Amino acid sequence: MAPPRSRKKSAKPFFAGLISGINSYSDLRKLFLDPDYAHLAALVLLLLEIVINVIVIHKVKYTEIDWIAYMQEVEGVKNGTYDYSLLKGDTGPLVYPGGFVWVYMFLYYITNQGQNVLLAQYVFCGLYVINLALIFRILVKTRKIPPYMYGIMSLTSYRIHSIFVLRLFNDPVAVLFLYAAINLFIENYWSLGSLVYSLAVSVKMNILLYSPALLIAYITVLGYKQTVLQLFICAAFQVIVALPFLVHNPVNYIIGAFNLGRVFMYKWTVNFRFIPEEIFVSRYFHVSLLVLHLLVLVGCAKYFWRFLSSYAKLRNLDIPSTAQLLVLPLFLSNFIGVMFARSLHYQFYVWYYHTLPYLAWCTGYSVMMRLLILGLIEMCWNTYPSTVYSSLGLHICHGFLLFGVVRNMIKQCNTSIFTFKEKSKE
Repeated sequence: MAPPRSRKKSAKPFFAGLISGINSYSDLRKLFLDPDYAHLAALVLLLLEIVINVIVIHKVKYTEIDWIAYMQEVEGVKNGTYDYSLLKGDTGPLVYPGGFVWVYMFLYYITNQGQNVLLAQYVFCGLYVINLALIFRILVKTRKIPPYMYGIMSLTSYRIHSIFVLRLFNDPVAVLFLYAAINLFIENYWSLGSLVYSLAVSVKMNILLYSPALLIAYITVLGYKQTVLQLFICAAFQVIVALPFLVHNPVNYIIGAFNLGRVFMYKWTVNFRFIPEEIFVSRYFHVSLLVLHLLVLVGCAKYFWRFLSSYAKLRNLDIPSTAQLLVLPLFLSNFIGVMFARSLHYQFYVWYYHTLPYLAWCTGYSVMMRLLILGLIEMCWNTYPSTVYSSLGLHICHGFLLFGVVRNMIKQCNTSIFTFKEKSKE
């Protein structure tokens, strides 16, 4: 009797068994496409970004825009000036809340009164990596976008790297605190999250664009009594960081730090180059944008409420990706605010850049359509100076993205996860 033939074992890759679920070359695609493996991509990218940012710092020339002005403004406070109307820099008066002063006061001292710009760049390199880690953690929790998008998001935008390590703007500092707050909310540290959120607002008040969805989250998740507590925490922190200025001249502080009527310069606008300057600076135009902003928020409020109410019920259960129900309303609330902003300057791109892939994956569009929208938005932001076509293109992409997200939200609100309770009552 002939001996049995030995079966030929299929070759396995060298990494077989090292990563759970990856046992063959065909499974390798999971590392690029499966959101469950996004944490691996995130870890590799964080290490890679440290190297990239160091290279950028040493190979690309630093461009002075606002750093010296920031240092001049905080130096005025250091010298005993607490009247906001008297705090100025080369680029104009101080227009940010009190938290900005204390954050940049710290930077003022550790960088030898702002003269050691290289050290400041390394500080912002650290902030870039921390910011990326925070947003990666949020996205990993949602299990929404594929790992390859983490690479596209972190490696392909020169402007985002520039905003951090070549410009030293305060926008990324505020956004970093915002992402830290969202991580705390996801982990149910609501009071600490509110404190950090208020810190973000105190650095730059664009973070208030998240507040409509956050207020609904407070009510649906914590209830009305706890909502009052969270609002008190937010308000109390604003008072504490502004106390020296409020004691000296409260009116000048409020006017300077929270001036909602400030007129931006037409030459720097990214989103409204296609309209004449006389319309751009018109109060009627500003009011029209505000009305549109509020109308869209009101239209989305119902869906925010449904998502966040479902999050309140499911957040303590062992259900993967429950964080999506919290993250989407927050990201979309901010996106709507950016959409109807009176003007967007180039550094404002960081306000929503890292949320765009998530929003794109919350549409029902094909992968190619999502990538096309993201690519066109990137191209519009990298067009300098902005043109009629880049501004129009940006609004068109925003419109497609908003339509896709809201349409998908409406569709999801009609699924069993949202309607089970209502149907059970019939």
